[in-house]
Amino acid sequence: MADDMILSEAVRHERPDPVETERKMSAVGVSVWYGEKKAIDQVSIDVGRENVTAFIGPSGCGKSTFLRTLNRMNDTIPNARVAGRIELDGEDIYGPDMDVVQLRARVGMVFQKPNPFPKSIYENVAYGPRIHGLAAARADLDEIVERSLQRAGLWEEVRDRLQESGTALSGGQQQRLCIARAIAVDPEVILMDEPCSALDPIATAKIEELIHELRGRYAIVIVTHNMQQAARVSQRTAFFHLGELIEYGETSEIFTNPKVERTKDYITGRYG
Repeated sequence: MADDMILSEAVRHERPDPVETERKMSAVGVSVWYGEKKAIDQVSIDVGRENVTAFIGPSGCGKSTFLRTLNRMNDTIPNARVAGRIELDGEDIYGPDMDVVQLRARVGMVFQKPNPFPKSIYENVAYGPRIHGLAAARADLDEIVERSLQRAGLWEEVRDRLQESGTALSGGQQQRLCIARAIAVDPEVILMDEPCSALDPIATAKIEELIHELRGRYAIVIVTHNMQQAARVSQRTAFFHLGELIEYGETSEIFTNPKVERTKDYITGRYG
């Protein structure tokens, strides 16, 4: 029954953009080690400018590790080492001239557990634009905060509460606040690491609706354990297993006609 649910979700899903969608990011032969342990082995993948790309696979398969290579979050882990090449608009993000702070402004990230700053709702969203010098005056900052909260689908709920603490919001609202915070610096790519895993079904539906609305404005990559969610929100899906990229293609094809037996076994629930 679960298999039928997943497949029907994928079949109902709108046809994705053509495979030739313009590349926003490109990874070639990327491997990651944590000390002596190899977590990712020779992964090559393109992220389309107009697409939502989903990474699926069992726990510990490397999908979140690979996601973190796309904005160099693995740099914060002392014994992590990355090999291979990752480009953003053709520029090597691991190159010596890459400003990591600027990179993380261009490639924003939303984490599994909502993590608003212990500041007001306003200051959560204003923080990034302020430190990156994106607002010349308070009026500019006000405009950025309002626009970001509107894009995150949160403005109507908090417009009269901007000075209240962001941590006082519900879990789903906190996650949308974190998305508003990410988009306030006008990124080009948004990485989402299981953004709904700590949320209830209603909050999850709001985040998924938001992903649909943000698609096309930003390149979006989402890691999810929920295959129905991958079928609902993405146009391209990558299946990871034991640190390898097993299969990557149009979401409808991955879910209804996978080319690799291991993908089929995972999709149909034989393991995972």
